[in-house]
Amino acid sequence: MTLTAQHRTTILEVAREARASKTSVSRYFSEERKRLSPDMQARIAAAACHLGYRPNQMARSLKGGHSGLIGMLVADIRNPFSVAVMHGVEQACREHGLSLMVCNTDNDPAQERERLALLATYRVEGLVINAAGSPDRELQAWVEEGIPLVLLDRELSDVDAEFVGLDNAQAIDLALDHLQAQGYGDLLYLSEPTDQASPRQVRLTCFLQGVAARGLDGEVHCQPLMEHDALQRAIGDFLARSGKRHRALLCANGNATLAAIRALQTLGARLGETGLMGIDELDWCKLITPGITTLAQPTEAIGRSAVACLMALLSDSTTTTLRRHAPELIVRGSTQCPAP
Repeated sequence: MTLTAQHRTTILEVAREARASKTSVSRYFSEERKRLSPDMQARIAAAACHLGYRPNQMARSLKGGHSGLIGMLVADIRNPFSVAVMHGVEQACREHGLSLMVCNTDNDPAQERERLALLATYRVEGLVINAAGSPDRELQAWVEEGIPLVLLDRELSDVDAEFVGLDNAQAIDLALDHLQAQGYGDLLYLSEPTDQASPRQVRLTCFLQGVAARGLDGEVHCQPLMEHDALQRAIGDFLARSGKRHRALLCANGNATLAAIRALQTLGARLGETGLMGIDELDWCKLITPGITTLAQPTEAIGRSAVACLMALLSDSTTTTLRRHAPELIVRGSTQCPAP
């Protein structure tokens, strides 16, 4: 049989080649393959390979009610955290025989609503979402339809769904304990605006409570990090202020750490003498002399936990999976406070 480049092999052609019925071929490419004899399976496999047949997964899902797709919505696909967690999600999906469909929203709530509607048309069997806005109503509708849903990193109080992410309270406690033990007593907390991002809100609240409980001095700078001049002035004023305590910057995420490094280099500050610590471990943190102390998020484990949570919901299982993950403290020279 000679096939043109435009021709798509049909299931009927495979059946003729394999000397089998169309029903048998359909069973071969479904969960009913075991109902066929070994000889029949071998003939169908050989025919499909010879003809270059690829089953239409979407058509099968419409007929059988299962798409084999897991949807994932990320607020910013350029964020290293999103990429790392996505890898864990994809690996876990593959191990369960599922495919991952990823949509990026660019931190735009309007795009988020559009992508949610798009994923619904593909009949995804579950959804992992790193919310950009507050799509509470849309997501609650998914929940009420019985579609498993896991909130990743950012919580939404009005959505009855599972949450998987970093234990932010533990992260701030670990950071403050380390800085205090290293001899830093005057701290400046740097963050992007906390609205619409629950992790930033939790980290800021825990920072304010933590410095008060430990008798530390704490200030906060929460502004868009692209406003470099404002950030540099805030850090410069913080370092120039009189006082006997050693000073350190605590950065709420990788973007804040990068912005702080640029400002400190412009100001001529020496790392260690001025402490610097960031939440999120990024590849370049160990390359900046003398190395930046970080709290690394277990991104692979977080991604896998999100899928484990979905699978438990899909199977109505009572199996528990870790929801809030502890960070790992990686100590480098940026928090080596000079001796008095």
